[in-house]
Amino acid sequence: MIAEALTNVAKHSHADRCAIGLRHSEGTLRVWVTDDGVGGAALDKGHGLCGLEDRLHAVGGRLWVTSPYGGPTAITAELPCC
Repeated sequence: MIAEALTNVAKHSHADRCAIGLRHSEGTLRVWVTDDGVGGAALDKGHGLCGLEDRLHAVGGRLWVTSPYGGPTAITAELPCC
């Protein structure tokens, strides 16, 4: 998830900054990547984030993308983790 999100930052966002965060709590690993870029990231079929969402769902995870045009973008994944 982090690699896919950072690839999108580098290719598309025109961001000056990005941050990565991780938190493990109560059997869930939450991972997020945020940037101050132009926004517009989406879970459209056939794009990298949609494929990432499919892979996360396959292991019981979830993906959220918040990326209004004009930015910022936040991509968050939650995975079950003991």
